[in-house]
Amino acid sequence: MQKEAVFPARMEPLSEEQVEFFHEHGYVLVKRGCSADLIDAFNGHIRDIRSGDDIPEWALPRKGGGPVQEKDRFSVRLFNPHIHDGFSRQVMKLPIVRGALAQVMGDEAVCVQSMYFYKEPGSPGQAAHQDYYYIKDDPKSMVAAWIAMEELVDEENGCLWVIPGTHRLGLLPHGSVTNLEEHEAWTHQTEGVDLRNQIPVVMEKGDILFFHELLIHSSNKNRSKDRWRRSYVCHYIRHDSTVLHREDLRVKYPLY
Repeated sequence: MQKEAVFPARMEPLSEEQVEFFHEHGYVLVKRGCSADLIDAFNGHIRDIRSGDDIPEWALPRKGGGPVQEKDRFSVRLFNPHIHDGFSRQVMKLPIVRGALAQVMGDEAVCVQSMYFYKEPGSPGQAAHQDYYYIKDDPKSMVAAWIAMEELVDEENGCLWVIPGTHRLGLLPHGSVTNLEEHEAWTHQTEGVDLRNQIPVVMEKGDILFFHELLIHSSNKNRSKDRWRRSYVCHYIRHDSTVLHREDLRVKYPLY
């Protein structure tokens, strides 16, 4: 007989209405879930990592050999900083994040991926997609936590757009990106859905957006002249779930 897992006590930050909203619409926004002071310190920490001459191998803004390009220092996203960096790991497992995830998943969550985005002025967004298309897990339980790292994230500097309720459609086909002026070319785009139903999710510093792995979401080009759209995005699965096909995302990082 398998022994039932026992976890330390955790918060329950979401109301019943917020949990119901998540299950009905596929996402829920928590206002000011992370303090501005912590956001500022984390932004400064990440900038310091990329600012020096001796950038750690894991944080280099390039792949393969060759010198670091100055234009890439604060444009190329950091993949999985939680694996290598203690500060990134602590933000990954904020008590409010752990608690909210347990409420919408019904059990303890673990982290499998993190990304720190810069999205400088002029940079493209990502076409409408479902996260499950890129990261498949069994049983399906994955939820993203998207933390806004700027004073304001809106339509001008490239906020997220979502289509409420699309998490109930299952995995849809994904094809080539159709608007290369707006979106990165190397990704894929959800097909068979009316993108005119997308709505913007405007966020302030410290807001946290939780969304289901099958929710269709996107972002547009940062059209501002001098406003960045930094964000820290982590993907979580239930502790008894497993990432399929992606060997690089098999390690589970607990949130306690």
